[in-house]
Amino acid sequence: MRDVLAKALADRALTGCPGDAVAHPLASGHGWRVKDVVCTSGPEDSPVEEKNDYVSIAVVVAGSFKYRSERGSVVLSPGSLLLGSADESFECSHEHGSGDRCVSFNYEPAFFENLAADSVGKGASLKFPVHRLPELPSLIPLTAEAQLGLHLPRSVNFEELALELAGRVLTTLDGAPVSMKGMTARDERRIATAVRFIELHFRQPLRLEELSVLVGLSSYHFLRTFRQVIGVTPHQFLLRRRLREAALQLRTTTRSVLDIALDAGFGDLSHFNHTFRSAFGTNPTKYRASSRNLSAT
Repeated sequence: MRDVLAKALADRALTGCPGDAVAHPLASGHGWRVKDVVCTSGPEDSPVEEKNDYVSIAVVVAGSFKYRSERGSVVLSPGSLLLGSADESFECSHEHGSGDRCVSFNYEPAFFENLAADSVGKGASLKFPVHRLPELPSLIPLTAEAQLGLHLPRSVNFEELALELAGRVLTTLDGAPVSMKGMTARDERRIATAVRFIELHFRQPLRLEELSVLVGLSSYHFLRTFRQVIGVTPHQFLLRRRLREAALQLRTTTRSVLDIALDAGFGDLSHFNHTFRSAFGTNPTKYRASSRNLSAT
């Protein structure tokens, strides 16, 4: 996953071309489609205004960037969901680092309206109240499945995933609007630095104090600012990054559960099993077995 983005950024550096986003189709059906979107833009590239003709829910799997519309701006980081409403103008920028990769689920407005009616009832607003959802516990299995789709697309039922993801987002947002209060550019720059550091070193033990020193904030202010910018605490972000890595290895390798747990950054098997079960509703061994059974069918 990261190699694809790294190669795209390296190719861009060799050619000297401006950064851009390239979308590769993964799956499609009546009213929906899924794309692998790799963007090589960086701080030197000026954002370009775009407009969706569809509803979009994008799972960020690598890199970070800022999304802006007339309703506000948010910073997107790995594991979070970017929510884009139809007919809404927006722009993305990479002020704090180059490149990102997303699995983008796109829905035709009429199709999404039917999904919304089935999920939260008729009359539901088709405009998302926020642009970002953090990687909430209920979303971890879905974001892990989307990430797997980049490695083993034939093992993922994208139609089911597209419908389930939309329904989960709609029910999460229903009656629980999330504040879009913005942070300062300096806050966002500091937290983006921390996010990229965690992404590179998530297998290592990372302390709050270490991360706060890295970005020049007190531990308390770093914790509060990180939660405001990203939507979860640094520990939650780190833990969910490790869970996604472990889930991917369970699906794509034959390594032992213990080896996977230790490689993903968990200190012991008991802690890993407990954390994995809490997030996925089953233990790692059963998760691996059920995934193989689905692939075989």
